[in-house]
Amino acid sequence: MNAPTLLWFRLDLRLADHPALHAALERGGPVIPVFIWAPGEDGDWPPGGASKWWLHQSLVALERGLRAAGSRLILRTGPSGTVLRELLRETGARTVLWSRRYEPASIARDAAVKESLRADGFAAESFNAALLHEPWTIRNQSGNPFQVFTPFWKHCLTLPDPPPPLPAPETIPAPARWPQSLPLAALELEPKINWAAGLRAAWQPGSAGAHAQLQRFLAGAVASYADDRNRPDRVGTSRLSPHLHFGEISPRQVWHALKARSAGPTWRTSQFLAEVGWREFAHHLLYHFPRTPAEPLRAEFKKFPWRTNAAWLKAWQRGQTGVPLVDAGMRELWTTGWMHNRVRMVVASFLVKNLLLPWTDGARWFWDTLVDADLAQNTLGWQWTAGCGADAAPYFRVFNPVSQAEKFDPNGDYIRRWVPELSKLPTPQLFQPWTAPPLDLAAAGVRLGHDYPEPLVSLGISREVALDAYQRMRT
Repeated sequence: MNAPTLLWFRLDLRLADHPALHAALERGGPVIPVFIWAPGEDGDWPPGGASKWWLHQSLVALERGLRAAGSRLILRTGPSGTVLRELLRETGARTVLWSRRYEPASIARDAAVKESLRADGFAAESFNAALLHEPWTIRNQSGNPFQVFTPFWKHCLTLPDPPPPLPAPETIPAPARWPQSLPLAALELEPKINWAAGLRAAWQPGSAGAHAQLQRFLAGAVASYADDRNRPDRVGTSRLSPHLHFGEISPRQVWHALKARSAGPTWRTSQFLAEVGWREFAHHLLYHFPRTPAEPLRAEFKKFPWRTNAAWLKAWQRGQTGVPLVDAGMRELWTTGWMHNRVRMVVASFLVKNLLLPWTDGARWFWDTLVDADLAQNTLGWQWTAGCGADAAPYFRVFNPVSQAEKFDPNGDYIRRWVPELSKLPTPQLFQPWTAPPLDLAAAGVRLGHDYPEPLVSLGISREVALDAYQRMRT
């Protein structure tokens, strides 16, 4: 019988369309799935609280799927290279297979593990399970990385369709004797205090939840996605981002599911597929510009006059800025671990352009509180809003939370849900309660500065201050 193969799971927590698992099965011997909890190997970006909660649930789902296929998941903690060598020794395996990750710290760790194992005569191979295209394969006509999305995605769309997804195996050969495994509780991923009730109510982690979410989206919201994706008061987005991040579903599966639903070739230019393209673009940028999680891509922003104001930052984090759309978004984030993408742009713009607080402060908060916290996409989003990254919003674009609410939450349903203390205000005043007459505030039971805060800053004046700061930096 062939020697066992170690299958090292990371952010690829599924059984279908899993190239490393497929390669392990083709070898013909037993397959030993293993997950190693080593947050110290993620450099400056170990998983945040919301990510750890999701990871716990996803590992439960993966274990369930493996058991159904006659296998199980071995859990260990410690340095990955050391743990893998221990398992090779314990099981007699001679091969380690895994899916690639693209964060700078992960690339360095994986390269060191692969080199070390191969030097000692073991087989070590990695596979693409997370992207449609490897970042190093996409170049512009000059041979350089793309830094603007539109030409990047146009180039990607000229390439052949990705291969069809691989099916999940019905059975996975088990070894005669399993190595020891830690209980999942030993990884201490679940919060010790019960703050995750809102996450549990909002999400179903795991491959089954991912595919159910995809089917719901394809059966309904995808038809009006181009318009409804900007409406936080509607369920108009796919909500697949955490499932994609944790590898519970692959972009190839999404691609081919969308293709199968469509009657003609226009699906390739659909707005939803372009959002999948933005995910690809984010990983393209992170791979080619690995310092961007902490440094602006545009060097001139290193001298931007960011402020330091702990009280303002805390008010923003807690949804107490006095600006209803901003506060609604931050409270949705705190409760559910997610925020509508349109609102993400608004709250980010308010932090970096109205408050002039560093984009890195916002990126850190999102990293800890988002269930879809992804280093590539988090970095791209914050640098885009601050104007310091690739394909960035122009410095003079400052999202107005009032006009954004009027346009994308016209009836105030989103704000009323997440800022209930303002729910009795008439809709026009709901968006900017500081303009409401005292009698209207009293009738709605609102005392500004008591029931709901006064705005931290004037939207108009702070916009002018930001434009002046950006202009001075540029000149």
